[in-house]
Amino acid sequence: MRSIRLAALAATAVLTLATTAACGSDESGNGAGQGGQIVVAGQFPIESIDPNGKLAIDGGTSLASLQLYAPLLETTGPGEFRGIAAEKWESDDTATQLTFTLKDGITFSDGSPLTGQDVAASFTRTVDAKSPFSANFVNVAVESTDTTVTFKPAQPDPALLAKLTGLRITPASATADSYLDTPVTSGPFKVKSFTPGGDLVMVPNDKFWGDKPKLDQVTIRSIPEVAAKVTALQTGEADIIWGVPDDQVTQLRSNSDIKFVDATGSAVITMWMNASTPALGKAEVRRALWQAVNFDKIIKALYPESGKPADSVLAPSVFGYAPQTPVGYDPQTAKQALTDAGFDFNTNLRFHFSQAQFKQWVDSVVSDLAAIGVKAEALQKEQAVYTEDLLALRWDINIQQVSTLGLDASYNLGRLYPCAAKRTGYCNPDLDTLLNKANTSTDQEVRKQAYADATALIWNEAVGMYPMFVKNVFATRAGISGLAPNPEGQPTFNTVSVDD
Repeated sequence: MRSIRLAALAATAVLTLATTAACGSDESGNGAGQGGQIVVAGQFPIESIDPNGKLAIDGGTSLASLQLYAPLLETTGPGEFRGIAAEKWESDDTATQLTFTLKDGITFSDGSPLTGQDVAASFTRTVDAKSPFSANFVNVAVESTDTTVTFKPAQPDPALLAKLTGLRITPASATADSYLDTPVTSGPFKVKSFTPGGDLVMVPNDKFWGDKPKLDQVTIRSIPEVAAKVTALQTGEADIIWGVPDDQVTQLRSNSDIKFVDATGSAVITMWMNASTPALGKAEVRRALWQAVNFDKIIKALYPESGKPADSVLAPSVFGYAPQTPVGYDPQTAKQALTDAGFDFNTNLRFHFSQAQFKQWVDSVVSDLAAIGVKAEALQKEQAVYTEDLLALRWDINIQQVSTLGLDASYNLGRLYPCAAKRTGYCNPDLDTLLNKANTSTDQEVRKQAYADATALIWNEAVGMYPMFVKNVFATRAGISGLAPNPEGQPTFNTVSVDD
């Protein structure tokens, strides 16, 4: 069982950290001693390093992919982009053809040339995986030459550029089995070793065409227990940690050997309520459940530094963000609304979550619901099971930290909320009309207004509860410099160095 395996990892993590931790070991096998080594421990275990597979946008896989595989381009802000593998790109006036020209002489980590055919094959693998990420590319054709790749959506897609920031380039010959050992990579790092759910050890990819990493080795380690993670940082056995509860951050701030880097990003704590479940089919019921939870109190108790009460489905950094009137805490009004709506108080709501970091939050919500007589059962699931059940709608309430890739609302609203997506259990033809307008118009002002109208509908119909904007807080050893999270709030390690 996963809980047993993670407990074993936590119990042994601090004992084993010293053998691979930062600064000065000569075990990297790649220019050891020139730039030092670091150990980092984040929020999510890495179960897969396949960037085009079913777990492509799982938290752990996404973190690994940022380091190991290059995209065509990356976002630098809403509607702003910088080429990585792409030298240039051009879209036609109808947003139905987008062509990228690759940079000259770029290669994979094994020295083989990176071509348009590799990009096209990576795209096809992504679509065929039928993962949550695949939904961005419905009815998009792809054509390629050695130096170009062209995407042709069946209907106008002005946000395709933003969506493609998440496409990671792998060799055309890659299969699922390629990621079980040491795959060929296209990013600043390559794999030295990988244990699913355990350590990912990376060394510089000397064939990478961009800025080379300053470090000799980076180990991304799974330390699921917060106490072990914090202890590892305090003892110098880990160099960078994040995903730590705010009370622990406050404790760490008193340590002069620790410093902090904040990253706002685009993450929103999102709690969908399955509208296809009979008990949650009415908007009045869903809104009353939202009203019954004292989210301001929960945020102040658990996330005073990294959380901020949300006023939208999307973060303010995202194109399409439109603020809404917050749902106020009023348990008595909520209980009466449930009674008036005919809610069956004998119903036991399945509250579905995966990551341990959400446990206190989920327990607090369950407690507030119980206070007005609503039964909810917290169900923590292994990540793979959670994902399978999420897509199959085998839940009543779930909790996720949802970010917006490319900082364009199309990735979030346009992918997750149409009836055809079948992601929330909610289906509304009026919402589909708004989202189709926003997703296909080439007029940015029209898109912005349509997303604002769609957001208002989602908020007022309480498709989910949207209680908190998330700020990632990274704690590092004082001797670590150069950590610069990307505009989506995620860490990249090729700019990090160990000070002498």
